[in-house]
Amino acid sequence: MKTSKHSFPVDHPDFTRRAFLRGVGVTMALPWLESIPVFGSMPAAAANAAPPVTAFPQRLAVMFMGCGISPDHWWARGTGAGMELSKSLSPLERLKTKINVINGLFNETATGQGIHPAMTGNLLSGVPFTQGSIIRGGISMDQVLANTVGQHTLQPSIVLACEQAMTGYHESNFSNAYSSHISWQSAESPVPNELYPSLAFDTLFDNRGSLRNLSVLDRVKDRAEHLARRISSADNSKLDEYLTSVRDVERHIQRMRAEKDKAEVNARGRPLLSMKRPDNGLPEDYRDHARLMCDLIALAFQTDKTRIATLILARDLSGLYYPFLNAREAHHGESHYDTGENYERITRFHLSQMAYLAERLDAMPEGEGTVLDNSCLMFISNMISGTRHDNQRVPIVTAGGLGGTLQTGRVLDYTDAGNSNRKLCSLYLGLMDRMGVKLDQFGNADHRLALL
Repeated sequence: MKTSKHSFPVDHPDFTRRAFLRGVGVTMALPWLESIPVFGSMPAAAANAAPPVTAFPQRLAVMFMGCGISPDHWWARGTGAGMELSKSLSPLERLKTKINVINGLFNETATGQGIHPAMTGNLLSGVPFTQGSIIRGGISMDQVLANTVGQHTLQPSIVLACEQAMTGYHESNFSNAYSSHISWQSAESPVPNELYPSLAFDTLFDNRGSLRNLSVLDRVKDRAEHLARRISSADNSKLDEYLTSVRDVERHIQRMRAEKDKAEVNARGRPLLSMKRPDNGLPEDYRDHARLMCDLIALAFQTDKTRIATLILARDLSGLYYPFLNAREAHHGESHYDTGENYERITRFHLSQMAYLAERLDAMPEGEGTVLDNSCLMFISNMISGTRHDNQRVPIVTAGGLGGTLQTGRVLDYTDAGNSNRKLCSLYLGLMDRMGVKLDQFGNADHRLALL
């Protein structure tokens, strides 16, 4: 790709209004800036012309919490600003006009094969999978999108997790890999989850080499100052807000990088996945970990580094503890008492992570709307109830309108629509349609979800 001397791509249609700041061992993609096309290599006549009308990229992020939700506190009524939200959904109160609460969808191919792994491994693919030592399922919808939409970005997708994958087998004779991954690049291979915020940060900013521990902002400071003198005041505000966000994330990352490096030294050949927090270098406070992963997705979407993301907040059979919620047992244990207050607080906490990411994206101007308006965030679990291990319904909330193609502010209930009309994969077909990937069939569905 050719660039001008100011590091602005000039011959790639997907980066017409995107810019890059490059320093030693780092490349920083910038958010959409309206005034970028009016300088650099453009002719003077073009510089005085109105900027071209461009379609903004559509993005998808899937956020997963295993073991179900708190079913007694999972409901919504009404539409738009007048929508009533249950206690567990209350973190989304400020976003009511931009969300959809979708009830009653059914992942039929994940039933009848036992609990947990059999209810999780094909959540985003709808393809039956096998027991025993051979892992086999199907490519997940996020990776179907990444294979097409990802051709327009520097990184096809990002696959993040806040909890380490499990090894071995569940009592149902399914591999625990099914419980540990929701993103699959092929029938035999899950996409590796990135657990470490510092490594995800390095990938996002192409941060490499011996200078990895130095501030990326310091290494592009001169170029950022040069850019600031050449863009509009409105774009300067956007640039300043973006750089401030990066600085805030970087401060947290630098501390966690040191913890990770220390963990690798102390491990002395012992697998990090066998170590507990914080010995393994993961953030000791899960709240910091989840929030940082959301920050990284927000920056990736804002700069169009990628348009596809998945984040496992808590895997199936999760062993995460929540002392800050006064929950005594680990996530999986608490899910067996999903009518209790402890698990409701856990559910609400995870919905607050979705709300945080959605509000961050909604605060990022992009054209006449926001980055959230051009995105779809989807919160999903593998079952409705951990107490009963009931996956006859799958709880889903979405946020964002995918560039105006997805109506929002609604409660959609398919519980009584009949199994053929409430397929989870029918939702995926509809979402992929809106992102330019049209398939005759996906998983067990060959038609789009009605009313979507």
